[in-house]
Parts: sequence; structure tokens; C-alpha cells
Amino acid sequence: MERFLMNDLKAWKQKKNRKPLLLSGARQVGKTWLMKEFGQTSFEQMVYINFDRDARLHDLFARTLDPKMIISAISAVYAVEIVPESTLIIFDEVQEEPRALAALKYFCEEAPEYAIIAAGSFMGIALRKGTTFPVGKLERMELYPLSFREFLHATESKGMSRILEEGDPVAICAMKSFLIGALRNYYAVGGMPEVVQEFIDSTDLLKCRKKQEDLLDFYRQDFAKHAEPALIPRLYQVWDSIPGQLAKENRKFTYGRIEKGARAKDFEIALQWLKDCGLIHMVHRVKKPGLPLKAYEEMSAFKIYVHDVGILGAMGNLPPEVMIDGNRLFTEFKGALTEQYVSQQLVADLGIVPAYYSADNSRGEVDFLIQRGSTVVPIEVKAEENLKAKSLKAFVDKFQVGKGVRISMSDYREQDWLVNIPLYAFTKLI
Repeated sequence: MERFLMNDLKAWKQKKNRKPLLLSGARQVGKTWLMKEFGQTSFEQMVYINFDRDARLHDLFARTLDPKMIISAISAVYAVEIVPESTLIIFDEVQEEPRALAALKYFCEEAPEYAIIAAGSFMGIALRKGTTFPVGKLERMELYPLSFREFLHATESKGMSRILEEGDPVAICAMKSFLIGALRNYYAVGGMPEVVQEFIDSTDLLKCRKKQEDLLDFYRQDFAKHAEPALIPRLYQVWDSIPGQLAKENRKFTYGRIEKGARAKDFEIALQWLKDCGLIHMVHRVKKPGLPLKAYEEMSAFKIYVHDVGILGAMGNLPPEVMIDGNRLFTEFKGALTEQYVSQQLVADLGIVPAYYSADNSRGEVDFLIQRGSTVVPIEVKAEENLKAKSLKAFVDKFQVGKGVRISMSDYREQDWLVNIPLYAFTKLI
């Protein structure tokens, strides 16, 4: 299963002033597989150490952070000769051994010839608890569920992915029927590697849903295992409220949807916990499209999207066949699912965390704003071929931002103030 981040890993290996690498990402997005595949294909050998399962090195890091002693001990424990530049060292679940993370500072300063990748699903939580982070001594990458383009690659549609990559609107339009079908499959399957593999093996959406439900159970077990006992009920409440939050017309997260009378201070730690372990993305409101866009975000007003569109469908108990074929009863949530898809691709495929716009009177909301260089781009998302864009037109006229972008099932077209981009191709045409 090809992951596009592999190209970034290969580029990291070739850097002259390479630093140790920290790979973050939610549980089960494929970090371990990617690191091992990288080690097997780009190095002569690798040493894989999982600190959650293997305690043999805990005493070592308690005694020393010296790279030479650490390399010597790893060589002895794992019976392998570690050769600089030709051996990849993997520290997995490194948050379970904080001093191993601290040791990477000294590898950067004293032994940069060793290639080391550290990974952890709960790294954000560990850092918030006070784990020492070697600032300036690490490079960082984030792995997300498969993007739609990666999904096309994985499901033997590499030709379609190449067409998207080339970004020719005419060629993309010619493959419209196929791409729409693939996108609907992606809505149901999502990008979690285990679920995608089930779809490849069986094409059975009910089996894929079972995998998604298993993952949801696994996440709940993680809440109980890794969170403070007093926080666990709050995590369940926030997590379970997300489908209902997105089912609302304006999608804005409101604490009253969790429980009557709920306040921000009761749930803000739970929200941060879910964000730190990569399960949610927070899209904040702005009242004006100033630069830099992030400086205008309001921390108290936001929408929440989960890390994967397929997982959202399972959380909402949406039958997979309804997500594929459409249904009158599905109409209201279709917009939420489509916004989830767009937000996920912006983050995973383009590396952009968007904002959204609404005025004080909550009228004229624009689904997403992104910053591209010195330009703020307003984006309106439509689930079907709806060509109305009154709020987007009002925003463009008010703030004089140039052209707006409407992402829908309609074909690519440019107007004087608007560009319409197909949902299945927007990351290459925006």
C-alpha cells in the first residue's frame, strides 16, 4: 500500500545535515508499517524497538543518554551490528520511554551519522505532561489516514491518480464517472489502512464497517488506558457528540450538545486530549480574512472534524450502502460528510489547517478559508451539483479577496469571481 510520505522519508535520508525524525499520527494510521517498509527498502538493515512491548532498554536510558553507549547496548541486546548510514534505528511508541526521546538531542549533536526515527501515537499527550522535547534537534512529520489520491493508488487505480496528479481538467472530466464512483467508495471506506486493505481484499462494505467498528472500540480502550481516570467520561461524551455536532446546519461545536448546561471549562481538556492524539481536527472561526489568517482565529468558536471520513460514517451508524447510493434520509448528513472529506484532504494531502468564516449575526458563513502565500482563499463545499453560492459571492464582494472556490460534483469551470472544482480533484486544482 503506497504512502506518499515515503518520498519525504527518502528525502530525509539524503539530507546532509539530517536530524533524528519524529513521526506522529493517530493510532492505526500505519506509522509502524511505513517505518518498517522504509527500513526494508531504503537501508541494508534496521533495528525496531517498541518501548510499549519491550522493556529491555528501560534501565539503559535511566542511566545514560550517551549515543555511543546507547548504540553499543542496542547492538548487544538485538544482536546486530549498527552501521552508520546503512542501518535504520526505529524507536516506536517512544512516549513510553521519555528519556529515549531526550536522547535524540545528543544523537543530533554528537552522532548525526545514525539514522533514527521515533514514533508515537500519544506523543502530544506525553509532551503536555512534561516530557522533555529536544527543541530544534528533531525533524517532524505527520502521518494521516490515506488521502483520496492514496486510496486510488491502493485500490489499483494508479492511472486515475496520475490523471489527478497531472491536473488537466479536460482529462479529469473524461474520467468523471469513475472518479465519482471511487469517491463514494472512499466516503464509505475512508483511509484507515486496515479498512482499505479489507476493501481491496473483499470489496465488501459490511466487512469494512466491521473493521471500522473494531477501530472505534480500540479508541475507546485507548481512552481508558491512557487518559486520567477523571477525564475518561468527558472523552466519551465529546467523542460521541461529534456526529450530532456535524449534523447541525452550521456545524459549529456547541457544548450544550454534549449535555445540558455544559461549559467550555468542563470539556476543554478532553478536546485537547483528542486533538493531541490525532483523532480530531479543530477548524476555528475568523471574522475577517486578515494575514496571517491564523492570527485572526477565535479559539472559542470552532468546528470539529474527525481524522477519517469512514470513521465518521461508522460513528454516525450510517449504512455503507446509503453512503454509496444516496438516500432521501441521508440528505442532511451528506453535507457534513462532504465537509469532513474536504477538511481531511486539506490537512492530509495539502498540509493546510483551514479556518471558517461567519459574521456576528451568523449569516453568510463560508465553509473554509485557507491561506495560500499572501492570498486568502474562501471555499464553499457542496455535496452535489448545487451551483448556488450566495454566501461565497457576498464574502468575495465584501472583502475583495479575488476569486472564491466552490467545491462540488460539478465540472471544473472558471467565472469572473468564482472557480468551481470537482470534489474528486480539488487538491490538485485548487
